[in-house]
Parts: sequence; C-alpha cells; structure tokens
Amino acid sequence: MSATVSELVCYPIKGCVGHSLRTARMTSRGIEHDRAFMIVDENRSFRSQRSDPVLALIRPNIDGDTITLEHPEFGMVSAYIDLRSDAEEVTMFRRPLRGIDQGEDVAAWLSKLIGEHSRLVAVPPEFDRVTDGHVPGTAGFADSSAVHILSDTTLDALNSRLGHALPMNRFRPNIVVTGWESPHTEDLVREIAVGDSVLAYTKLAIRCPVTTVEQSRGERDGPEPLKTLATYRTARQKGVAFGAKFSVVQEGMLSVGDEVNVETWGASEL
Repeated sequence: MSATVSELVCYPIKGCVGHSLRTARMTSRGIEHDRAFMIVDENRSFRSQRSDPVLALIRPNIDGDTITLEHPEFGMVSAYIDLRSDAEEVTMFRRPLRGIDQGEDVAAWLSKLIGEHSRLVAVPPEFDRVTDGHVPGTAGFADSSAVHILSDTTLDALNSRLGHALPMNRFRPNIVVTGWESPHTEDLVREIAVGDSVLAYTKLAIRCPVTTVEQSRGERDGPEPLKTLATYRTARQKGVAFGAKFSVVQEGMLSVGDEVNVETWGASEL
C-alpha cells in the first residue's frame, strides 16, 4: 500500500483558516506554528467554530515576528507577536492552560468582527501541556494531539454516501494521505515515518459540529456529515470517528510528495 503526502496544512490560529504548505517543519507540538494562537472570550475561554463559525473566514499569516489577520469584510489587522509578556490562565474544554495576550489592536478587531468581547493569545515558549492517548505527547492549542491525519480514500468513502461531496477542509487535517486503498487505514496505523519525522498513534479523531460548518462561508450547513457518519462510524467513545490523531516522537522536515511509511500497525478501535 504505497502512500504519499498529498497535502500539508497548518492552522496558526485555532478555528481559523489553514495554510497549505509544500514543506513544513514538524516540531514536538506538530507542524510549526500550528494552533500557536487561540481566540478567547471575556472569561478567557477558547472560541471555536462550534459557537463562532465566522472564525472560518479569518485568515491568519505569520511573517517573522508579525501576525496578520484578514477577513473579506473587516479588512486586516497586524501586530507584533508577543512571547515575552507574562502568560495568564486561559481555558480550553474547561481545562486550564496558559496564554500570552497579543494586545489591544487585535482584540478590538476580533471583538468587532465576532460581535462579542474577544482577545488573541499565544502559546508561551515554556508551554508544557501534555496530551493523552496511546502515546502521550504535547501540542499547542490543538483540541487533543498534535497531528491529525486523514486519507483521501476515507473522505471518498464518506462522500459516496452523501448527496453532495464535501471538501477535505471540512475536517481540518494536518496531513492528507493519498494511496491507501482502503478507507480508514489511518485508524490502523500505530507508528508512521513521514519525511524526517516519526509520529505515533494516540486516538481516533472524534468529530464535533465544526464539521457541519461550510468553511468558505463561515456558516453552518445542516446536519451533515455527522448524520451520515453516525450510521457507520460510531465509536466506542462518545461520538463518531473520522481520521486519527498522532503525537510527534521525532521532529523533522516533511514535504508534499513524501512517502508515508507505516512502521507498526494495530487493530481498529472503532
């Protein structure tokens, strides 16, 4: 089952637009800059497309020590990235984390766009979050593990059951794999070498209502794909599974076109 990387995606701000990359550096926290920032509300709790689908239209860009946010109607705002100020407590899924506030200009712009008090925070340099799963690791502000892998065969199998095909960006993977003959092969991978990096399986990706947001419009688009996934992808855990999560056990560079070499296989946990 020869397979290659067909797409690499980094999401600098949790919940916002991702960037397709030709080459990326895989760090212990995942692709460099992935979920390095997060938008929080007045209670310093994270915002996501679950409650704020408009985040899907915010396009971030990191250029050296500057971050720029752009929206088709609200224009753009830029700020110097602050990683030196004191970190404050923020929460994600009610779990305490630490984040460095990125200033008033970005906060005012986000608050106007979202319509509620919002601020941007960054992962501090000394961030020591430990993620769970079969092989624990670390991550920035990703929901759970550092890397999300999804194959095009898996998406094709879902789209064959739907009335209309959904694009890959509905599921916001970091690595898209082409070449696996069977759908959901990523469920069976336990250790995988891609480029110079090595990743280890942590858990199935349990899907949430973010998958119902049409990314090009920043609007919810009905019950799919969760309705259809529930008919054939119900997991032992609560919810439906689609894709798999991985921790980073060896850092390194990887590129689109790299071979995906599975070192160890396991049994499905569905």
